[in-house]
Amino acid sequence: MASVLVTGGLGYIGSHTVTCLIEAGHDVVIIDNLSNSDISMLGRLENLTGEKLTFHQTEMCDKNALDEVFLKHPELSGVIHFAALLLVNESVEKPTEYYYNNLVSTLNLIDCCSRHKVKNIVFSSSCTVYGQPDSVPVNELAPIKKAESPYGSTKIMCEQIFQDAVATGDIRVMCLRYFNPIGAHQSTLIGEFQHGEPHHLVPYITETAIGKRKMLRVFGGDYETRDGSCVRDYIHVMDIAEAHVLALDALMSGKTADFEAVNLGSGEGQTVLEMIYAFKEATGITIPFEIAERRPGDVEKVYADITKATSLLNWKPKRNLEEMLRSAWNWEQSLNHNV
Repeated sequence: MASVLVTGGLGYIGSHTVTCLIEAGHDVVIIDNLSNSDISMLGRLENLTGEKLTFHQTEMCDKNALDEVFLKHPELSGVIHFAALLLVNESVEKPTEYYYNNLVSTLNLIDCCSRHKVKNIVFSSSCTVYGQPDSVPVNELAPIKKAESPYGSTKIMCEQIFQDAVATGDIRVMCLRYFNPIGAHQSTLIGEFQHGEPHHLVPYITETAIGKRKMLRVFGGDYETRDGSCVRDYIHVMDIAEAHVLALDALMSGKTADFEAVNLGSGEGQTVLEMIYAFKEATGITIPFEIAERRPGDVEKVYADITKATSLLNWKPKRNLEEMLRSAWNWEQSLNHNV
């Protein structure tokens, strides 16, 4: 099996993908600068997988530091690239920091892959590349729109950089445009850590449910949607993780084009208010909430057409909304128990 470098491998989606890679028999090398993750995740992953994992605390914007990792691991045959700053609202406040971090780290990775003959790259992209889509569900042929945030802009730029780099023949790339990953591993050993106030809906729901937050704020109640709140496509993080392994396998098999973009979502959209009510259905807990002002950078409505993922990767989401929310709640309870 392959030896795979996972950048940002101690983060939310990265850590879940590591478990799937190991389960599939791959060897894994993790790098992370710990800016959006916690070193305790390494021990959690080792407990979960029963493996002693190879980890380097590496700043990818430092090309020499990244090059050292490739020199130490000449056996690498693929990369899954998660490492990035990732908060939409923070990117509006700190645009240059987002452009520098997300673009320079990606450019350095491409350079290292080219020089060290590591040909296969799976890139963690985002549905934000579609901006405000003309229609939903959105498929991969939809036009790339002007992003609603600097974060979204970095994903568009990275995809373009990868597409241009593929033309050199040095690398092959699959960009996975996923929608809204939620939930946690069934073991409750790994999940989505939040430092300070949550930035994503479901951790905010679970922290409100457990009493860490008094009230959930719903950003915007006057959108042109079923109930005035934003519509998103929520997908279980383990479904997303499993798709990354399939994507890497597809690249290494040579059965795909040298550059592919693939949506990962449930194929359905839920409003924020519907998510609050679905959480009550899944757990029996009522979430207090209030309608707040719209948040800069938010898209009104987006959900995925996943036809291409099904045909190209033989992938479909396995877990329903109730399972997603219940796993997120179990994770929150485990964190509270461990405090």
